[in-house]
Amino acid sequence: MQGPIARYLSDDHDRLDALLDRATKNPGAIDQEAYAQFRSGLLRHIGMEEKILLPAAARLRGGTPIPVADRIRLDHGAITALMVPPPDSEIIAALRSILRVHNDLEEQEGGVYQMCEQLAGSEGDKLLGQLKAMPEVPLLSHNPDPRVLEATQRAVERAGYSMKLRRSSHA
Repeated sequence: MQGPIARYLSDDHDRLDALLDRATKNPGAIDQEAYAQFRSGLLRHIGMEEKILLPAAARLRGGTPIPVADRIRLDHGAITALMVPPPDSEIIAALRSILRVHNDLEEQEGGVYQMCEQLAGSEGDKLLGQLKAMPEVPLLSHNPDPRVLEATQRAVERAGYSMKLRRSSHA
């Protein structure tokens, strides 16, 4: 059974998945407005985990990060890198693939959210309030420079994923 922190973050995953689905509903055309909402929401979500959840968990463990913190942070680096180039079918496919694995690590029984919920104990309400108060992330424009795609590829590989990103002609 999910506690309020896990439920809040899992519900946010569902909201983000729905935005990505809306952005990619029409094959061959990305709804830029929906994608911008997805992108902003996803970066806010990562910020909640990186700036609030994971540091709180480490503090509550006497300064020791939770066991999967490094894995989560590598995924966050890859996901964030995928937010920089303009979206195309390969970027979307890479995002979906990484998010499937990443979200499961967080939501599964005994996963990140449940661990953090248990560690928070009596501080749970305070932590949930901090998560909810996380501000929106201002978006920069996408960067189409080929070097950005190369850096994105390196971030994806550093996180342990083997997908190849190429700028498609249908960007």
